[in-house]
Amino acid sequence: MPSKETIVSVFATLRRYMKTNIIIDSTMTSAQALKQNPENNCPQEIMDELAVLNVEYISFDDQFHRGQIVVHRKLKSDITGAFRLLREERFPLQTVIPISDDRYLWDDTPSTQKNNTSAFNYRFERNTNIVSNHAYGRAIDINPKLNPYFHKNAVFPEGSSYNPNIPGTIREDSILVKYFKDLGWDWGGDWDGNKDYQHFEKLI
Repeated sequence: MPSKETIVSVFATLRRYMKTNIIIDSTMTSAQALKQNPENNCPQEIMDELAVLNVEYISFDDQFHRGQIVVHRKLKSDITGAFRLLREERFPLQTVIPISDDRYLWDDTPSTQKNNTSAFNYRFERNTNIVSNHAYGRAIDINPKLNPYFHKNAVFPEGSSYNPNIPGTIREDSILVKYFKDLGWDWGGDWDGNKDYQHFEKLI
């Protein structure tokens, strides 16, 4: 097993590399990331609880990327730790871009089709009038194209499939699943009936 000094040296080198060789996927200001959807305004009391995090990750090009994610401020530590774990495990993420970005305009469909990881989105659960935990910044969807939501005979995003052997796929034995569960999060892959492999949520 490598010594503590070796581990510290490796991570110091990793941090230096990331600062000088990083691809930027999202550079929104807080105002841009928290911009209201004009067709579905979020209550101000919810907006006041949100935080915009800058996060680093390894993408499928095996390069370091920097993106942003909007979450409930009480979950900042959990999410920061999750991204640290994903980097350590070299678990690839396609992109991490807030749903308010002009590429998505608060619409899950283009975001999930692009395999974009996101959290806050003031919306209802699919095909219901129930406000989603995403609407409070208390849920995150990771690599949704690789970790789809199965509802009865439908799959979302459309045309996606679940293959646990593909990098970027979340499996039952994934260290990420254990990490989130240890912190009190639920994983959609554990649900009875419908499965939502991309989805983690925490009630606070």
